[in-house]
Amino acid sequence: MAAAFAITSCGDPNESAQTPAEALLDRLAGLVEEGKIMYGHQDDLMYGHSWKLADDATEYVQSDVYATCGQYPAVYGLDLGGIELGNKANLDNNIFDHMRASVVAHHERGGIVTFSWHPRNPLTGGDAWDVSSDQVVASILPGGEKHEYFMGWLKNAADFLESIKTADGETVPVIWRPWHEHTGSWFWWGQKLCTTEQYKALWQMTYDYMVEERGLDNLVWSYSPGAGELSSPEVYAERYPGDEIVDMVGFDCYFYSTREDYMNKMKNALDITVAFAKEHGKIAAVTETGYEGIKDPKWWTEVLYETLKDYPVSYVLTWRNACDAHMQHHFYGPFPEHESAEDFKAFAALEDVMLL
Repeated sequence: MAAAFAITSCGDPNESAQTPAEALLDRLAGLVEEGKIMYGHQDDLMYGHSWKLADDATEYVQSDVYATCGQYPAVYGLDLGGIELGNKANLDNNIFDHMRASVVAHHERGGIVTFSWHPRNPLTGGDAWDVSSDQVVASILPGGEKHEYFMGWLKNAADFLESIKTADGETVPVIWRPWHEHTGSWFWWGQKLCTTEQYKALWQMTYDYMVEERGLDNLVWSYSPGAGELSSPEVYAERYPGDEIVDMVGFDCYFYSTREDYMNKMKNALDITVAFAKEHGKIAAVTETGYEGIKDPKWWTEVLYETLKDYPVSYVLTWRNACDAHMQHHFYGPFPEHESAEDFKAFAALEDVMLL
């Protein structure tokens, strides 16, 4: 494992008491210093390959990862898509009250939580993938026709993130990863849908509202382009919002063709991201990855770990294991019946891989 590096956060250095976000950043930096790579899984406590959390559930203990290796993922990923409309459940039909309670349970188990957000299109009414207009970001910035409307969406997201507290009132820190994969153009905030200045302004507006206006001190802000478009360090840095409003840097990268193609793409993104993190004093992570269907029984040790082992990344998160009958091929994490389960156990047992 390569050496770690000094970390700078966007918290106030003059405050003597640590905020929840600063405490989480210190913990992440310490784990990197120890050479640990945390394993994460999206929606792990909400559903799995052949099960879904009951609507009246009061415990959050079922997990495909736990069923496979007897440990929970160290990092638990969730998405806020749908919170902007005040929905009861998110875009993957996870009930928000269960999400909140499961975050607390995972936190008390010693885990770390990360949230992404796939908000609907505030200009057209479509979903996050509706790229029919290149005026969406412009419409929600100050002075835009949808600005006040979108600020209501930000309020709903902030209200939820602020509400994640333990029974004794402790605010739970989370890694907050808005406006991700912006180097592609499949989301309405993507590369071809807004200018560099508009994208940075969107980040700044989000930060100013949540931190400066609302005072949320439990958010670790994470920047994560898509790896497929990272042709150079300049591309990675082009829309970086700034050290003052970013705590972590990462990227999203998926397996689509061959081992060699995936590993080369990952290593290119890791080289760029880790160098950028070192230069800017930030923590690095692989914020999303995976191989849909995991059609390689040795994928965990011979592909994923082999790719990551020499890089100082805080965590790697694989995407979800969909439980819908028509999506049985859509899984990225282990489950006991799968042919890669034994290899995942070997991966989980590695000295520098961390689960709970």
